[in-house]
Amino acid sequence: VFSHACMAQRRIAGLVLLLHVSIVEVDSNPSCANVPVPLRFDCHPEQNATESNCQLRGCCWLALDEKSLHGEAVPFCFYPGDSGYRVTDLQSTKFGLNASLKLDSQGGPYGNDVKRLAMMVVMETETRLHVKIFDPSSERFEVPIPTPPSNHKVFQTSYTVGYTEYPFGFSVTRNSTNTVVFNSSVGRFIFEDQFLQISSILPSFHLYGLGEHVAPLKLDLNWKVMSLFARDRLTPEGETHNLYGVHPFYLNIENDGNANGVFLLNSNAMDIVLQPAPAITYRTIGGILDFYIFLGPTPGDVIQQYTEVIGRTFMPPYWGLGFHLCRWGYRSLDSTREVVRAMQLAGIPQDTQWNDIDYMDGSRDFTYNNYTFAGLPEFVEELHRNGMHYVVILDPGISNSQGAGNYPPYDDGIKMDIFIKKASGELLVGRVWPGLTSFPDFFHPSADEYWLEQIKTFHKKVPFDGLWIDMNEVSNFVNGDVVGCPSSTLETPPYKPYMDNSQLYDGTLCMTAKTAISTQYNVHSLYGYSETVSTMKVLKTILGKRSIVISRSTYPNSGQHGGHWLGDNKSAWPDLYLSIPGILNFNLFGIPFVGADICGFQLTTTVELCARWMQLGAFYPFSRNHNTKDTLQAQDPPSLGSLVVNASRSALLTRYSLLPYLYTLFHEAHVTGMTVARPLLFEFPHDNEALALDRQFLWGSGLLISPVLEEGATSVTAYFPACHWYDFYNGSEVITSGPRGRNVTLPASMDYVNLHVRGGQVLILQQPNTTTTASRRNPFELIVALDKKNESFGYLFWDDGDSLDTHKKGDYTMINYTAAWGCLNATVVWSGYKTIGSLYLERVKIFGFGTSKQPSVVCFNGLQIESDHVTISNSTRTLTVSHLHWPMNKNFTLDWGGGGDCQ
Repeated sequence: VFSHACMAQRRIAGLVLLLHVSIVEVDSNPSCANVPVPLRFDCHPEQNATESNCQLRGCCWLALDEKSLHGEAVPFCFYPGDSGYRVTDLQSTKFGLNASLKLDSQGGPYGNDVKRLAMMVVMETETRLHVKIFDPSSERFEVPIPTPPSNHKVFQTSYTVGYTEYPFGFSVTRNSTNTVVFNSSVGRFIFEDQFLQISSILPSFHLYGLGEHVAPLKLDLNWKVMSLFARDRLTPEGETHNLYGVHPFYLNIENDGNANGVFLLNSNAMDIVLQPAPAITYRTIGGILDFYIFLGPTPGDVIQQYTEVIGRTFMPPYWGLGFHLCRWGYRSLDSTREVVRAMQLAGIPQDTQWNDIDYMDGSRDFTYNNYTFAGLPEFVEELHRNGMHYVVILDPGISNSQGAGNYPPYDDGIKMDIFIKKASGELLVGRVWPGLTSFPDFFHPSADEYWLEQIKTFHKKVPFDGLWIDMNEVSNFVNGDVVGCPSSTLETPPYKPYMDNSQLYDGTLCMTAKTAISTQYNVHSLYGYSETVSTMKVLKTILGKRSIVISRSTYPNSGQHGGHWLGDNKSAWPDLYLSIPGILNFNLFGIPFVGADICGFQLTTTVELCARWMQLGAFYPFSRNHNTKDTLQAQDPPSLGSLVVNASRSALLTRYSLLPYLYTLFHEAHVTGMTVARPLLFEFPHDNEALALDRQFLWGSGLLISPVLEEGATSVTAYFPACHWYDFYNGSEVITSGPRGRNVTLPASMDYVNLHVRGGQVLILQQPNTTTTASRRNPFELIVALDKKNESFGYLFWDDGDSLDTHKKGDYTMINYTAAWGCLNATVVWSGYKTIGSLYLERVKIFGFGTSKQPSVVCFNGLQIESDHVTISNSTRTLTVSHLHWPMNKNFTLDWGGGGDCQ
């Protein structure tokens, strides 16, 4: 399982790196002049490097004249290959190996090197490796998310672990192909108190993930620095700066189509540097190096392996998959009620009405304005009677200036000693919407008890159904504290990641501030995560059923407790497009319940943009229209006129018809960790055209969405990988010739969204209504899309839509649908939810039946179906069987290939 190369003063010999069309070898003893430009690992990441201070660090200095060939970010100061740590002891263990490392050369640039380190290598599963490098003599912060323990020996793995003795590095090789998926024997490994650095060669240029940022799906490896540190800023700024969440996980597609993934479990501020070797460098300013490496081999396998470590997604309630509507700017309950009424009159589906901080009294949590929002509890009950739901916003900043006895959320927090404190032990005071504020510490042992009391008390007044938690990076309108932050290397560390020119505490809390488990320096990026965990736990206790928590700040494991929206985007065409890689990335991160603010949050939308965005947004896993009060107008569909109304109604009715399929995908994600929305590369990793596509996406493996993303477009070019694809609406086939996919020009209609069903899939649909409550009572329909073998498969997961743990308790029904040899069989494999027996299957559509002979009769359970209930289209090669009225909880057989015999 392990390989060892004792190469004192040498690099790994024979490592082959693909660089465009040339081959670059890592020289066994490179001099500065011989280091290829793509293999320059930056020795002076701060600005204003000079030759003299570069040489003081023991590094190479070679300025480039041809900067235009390589970009401005090519380092002039870079590492030679002859320094670092030495492996001094190596011992096999029950689960892998342990090694001791000793610093055996000049240390890092910022001081306080940890001279002796320990490395623990654990082969946790056949496809998952855990490598942990830490200081054995001094406890350092480790991220407290739950991860699976190693409790049994793995006898066979799909990988081999190698290492170099000096300078230390380790590698992971895929056994089946000898592809090196991780190799840290490049750059310089540094482990100082406040600067940890490790680099690795990547096996290909096809890299995805590393969030939260705003960028195309496939990452640019041309000397890019990506900073990770939770920060409240406008979403478009995420193209160059760190955003709300932190996800140090990437997916890599190797050149042969195999996939691997790497997760660094570290929450300190960090930079991740991508360069065209291809290579990656991690620079973090605290904690330990705690890596999980996943061997796939498919992209879906990698995500399932990753979510096995960080936790599977929560199962949303069925109503959560309906359409949500909100605005910061409903200045009264009357305007909120009028929007709901207008949606109903327009016949546009809507399940949930939201309110931003407008509803609060003085922007204080757990209050509502008894003047502008008088009658709010009665309004919520009215929504409930109409089969709808209600969600309100909460911010973590608790007003602390109301006077003792006047505001229980603050009084209770003081009594329970729940608020974050300064290093001095005094209460940290910030400023947010309500004015001076204090911030609950959700790592405090009593945090859940405190949060439960506040939410339960407010819920007795306003019976909301879910919570939206915002501003939880934490966002603060002053820098650190109203009196500033103390002088400390935690506030101004010797190395500050490339976020911007601000300090770590700008717009948030002091890094020296104390929580129950550590300083903000270590836990800052975990605040939103910890609030999400507590909030969902509290909602389950209060409601006794499923709910939704939508958080702006996230971290790995957040998806087990809630969802995410992509933050404060703009009403602009680029933001429309960039929302797609945004939702696809969060599916990689294990948070599939995700969407962007439809029609944009900032700026004033246009009719065309909002119509197109409503079409796309109807296929976000979490679908919500939201904008700010600062725009010139509202953007709920009725406020923008008939074009937006009609486009919204059509797209959302289509979404609601597909909710059984979408709900089943969420069940699959909840149980297996698979994605809900996914890029084409997930299903077609060997198709080079699919590797960078992010203007289309899939629901599951079966439904391709090709939205219009350009202003004034009259058509849209969609890519179809090589297999059978059928128009969702009429079943006509898109022809792909031979083993390659093809681009197809599709209409850019305002009446419908371009949807295509993949051959080999069975989609389960339901007649839509304007709420999920009403839709769930309607008849079902199947689309059976045949592949080249005239086969297809799909399944339905169905329960009551909001009870807790129905899969674990067995309170659900699961039905498999299998088509082959001109026959469709429905098999109820679990029947724990009996109410489904009152629902009926009314229609089955067969797409692509013309690849086999045309049927002379069609039989259902051995009996011939009346001819007026069977429709055959030779032009589209579709067969439709209607008026079945068959109970959903019963098996059946539909036969169209019997050659005239129903027996």
